[in-house]
Amino acid sequence: FPGQPRESMASGSGVLISEEGYIVTNNHVVEDASSIEVTLHDNRNYEASLIGTDPSTDLAVIKIEEEALDFLSFANSDDVKIGSWVLAVGNPFNLASTVTAGIVSAKARNINILRDNYAIESFIQTDAAINRGNSGGALVNLNGDLIGINTAIATPTGTYTGYAFAVPSNIVKKVTEDLI
Repeated sequence: FPGQPRESMASGSGVLISEEGYIVTNNHVVEDASSIEVTLHDNRNYEASLIGTDPSTDLAVIKIEEEALDFLSFANSDDVKIGSWVLAVGNPFNLASTVTAGIVSAKARNINILRDNYAIESFIQTDAAINRGNSGGALVNLNGDLIGINTAIATPTGTYTGYAFAVPSNIVKKVTEDLI
């Protein structure tokens, strides 16, 4: 009916970081959500609970009730080198489990995207294709270890134009441990 609020749905990505069901994603993926549904790569669905958010890094932790889950290990993002090959994993445009490849083109990049007064921006910049829906997904090294959480793109069109940014895993690890 006109004038009545409508329920909206959004999608994003996330990364399992423990076998107990803890998942890291972006705060902007889950903020203001009345419910959070998680679909794993094998199509199992879960209702997730919000554990905590950190708008200053645009990170959030959610949890599903499951055990013995496969998860990604954190790599030391300080060891990432400019020119290193990386893979971006996520669900852009609702396409499940998409992987793109690129290289790291900068580290400690501040793009002034976070509006929090205490924002911490020190992004890994890559040319791996990241689009809407990739937010919260994994940026991994060629060993499959987590080096960052895909967070933003620089674009005049709203879709990938060559520059993507991820929160480094060292920041992700510290923030998620604090939130949990």
